[in-house]
Amino acid sequence: MTRAAVDVGTNTVRLFIEVDGGREIRETVVVGLGRGMERSGRLSPDGVEAAISVLTEFGGLLRRHEASRVRAVATAAARTASDADDFLARATQALGHPVEVITGEEEAALSYAGALAGLPGRSSTVVVDPGGGSTEFIMGEEGYAVSVPIGSVRLTDRALPDRPASEEAVAAAAGMVGRLFAERVRLPRRPERMIGVAGTFTSLAAIHLGLERYDREWVHGAVLGLADLVALVAMLRRLDIAETAAIPSLDPGRAPVILAGAVIAVEALRLSGLPEVQVSESDLLDGIVAGLAE
Repeated sequence: MTRAAVDVGTNTVRLFIEVDGGREIRETVVVGLGRGMERSGRLSPDGVEAAISVLTEFGGLLRRHEASRVRAVATAAARTASDADDFLARATQALGHPVEVITGEEEAALSYAGALAGLPGRSSTVVVDPGGGSTEFIMGEEGYAVSVPIGSVRLTDRALPDRPASEEAVAAAAGMVGRLFAERVRLPRRPERMIGVAGTFTSLAAIHLGLERYDREWVHGAVLGLADLVALVAMLRRLDIAETAAIPSLDPGRAPVILAGAVIAVEALRLSGLPEVQVSESDLLDGIVAGLAE
């Protein structure tokens, strides 16, 4: 049985195919589906066309590998865009499988399941999943999950449109995120560890490690302290988009939004009260695929 998951996010479209025998196929493409939504309330026209093109390619991969169980989900951008229904109809046709919108709470639960599968442990854990349009905090053992409507794309649109960014702009963005987290996140108790999942944390880990190219094996399990994340924000704010895109381990498509992602990562770690975050390559996609075996 070949299981597969597709994640249509605010900034990326991702695919995970688990082939019999344990072989994995993973693809991530930055499409910018939600760029400009803060102003227009609609999905980016260029992002829509890019997403449909990617989903068509992914559909071909699913057929080629004879994926027998497939689940495709759409997250924050599709939850709020006024033209989401039209996009979802096209997305379903392009992929060849239904693309369903999931709630922030289900997104959180799936991310938690994936993260803990990749980094198991007995300690009380908070998993943080900062996407393009929302950020999820999950403490599964306590039955706690919350989705906060701020992510790297939204924060870029709202507060960090310029590169390089001034100290004042970054401070204002951090204040905005900190206030949102303080208002919306009520962790049931102080966790013993924090796991960060998805593209913001994995990209920041690769940059921190100074990788000459992105390497999943080096990134998985990497630890970032609060001082490391603060230093990354300070470094990224001084770069323009082209300079950011030239960072060897960074997908150039993430260049416009990685500064905002770093700001969100700092504020999430501060809220946890912990000194460091461990980065996991296992996330929402892994949680979906695990669920397909049930």
